[in-house]
Amino acid sequence: MLEVEGLCASYGPVRAVDGVSLTVPEGTVVAVLGANGAGKTSLLRTISGLLPATAGHVRLAGQDITRAPVETIVRQGLAHVPEGRGVIPELTVEENLRLGGLFRGRDSAPLSEVYELFPRLEERRRQPASRLSGGERQMLSIGRALVGRPRALLLDEPSLGLAPALVAQIMGLVRRLADTLGLAVLLVEQNARSALSIANRGVVLNLGRVVVEEDAHLLTAEEELRHAYLGF
Repeated sequence: MLEVEGLCASYGPVRAVDGVSLTVPEGTVVAVLGANGAGKTSLLRTISGLLPATAGHVRLAGQDITRAPVETIVRQGLAHVPEGRGVIPELTVEENLRLGGLFRGRDSAPLSEVYELFPRLEERRRQPASRLSGGERQMLSIGRALVGRPRALLLDEPSLGLAPALVAQIMGLVRRLADTLGLAVLLVEQNARSALSIANRGVVLNLGRVVVEEDAHLLTAEEELRHAYLGF
């Protein structure tokens, strides 16, 4: 579903993404792991068109979207939930959700589908997003992305700042989205143990390059690799 081939991107003279290749099939979760500064967020930003690619290709369902405008990439079915959640606190929960269908028009999902996944959001739909807890804001960010009926979902640090019980809840949700909706999920996570527990495959980045790509359960079992790159 989502194919990345030889992708490169830079911030001025600094090469942030250096020849990355990976594939995320429909209905699978691929975890992108690595230390701070490894290039994980830059990879997602390049895939979604926020950071211009200097080389390589990104294909979604066989269509090259590498240098397409961001709104075109969204219309093609790619959704990006950035680190920090990015909800608009002055708007209500429902108004935030409706923003997710901005570029999808008639193809956007009815809010009832999102509320079915997140009953807590339905309870708070008329409240301003500023009144939500951290976990609820993360649900709102993911729900807003789902309104656009994406084929592929990029998630950047969805567990950041959450209590362990909420981390488990969010990770379980990510797995369920892949299994039930058939989404191709590319998950960037600092919490490697949690990410690998729900991922099909893991990709380890270092200085913008892929140093390891392996089945998630094998990555978890490789003690030397875990100590060197994953911190557990």
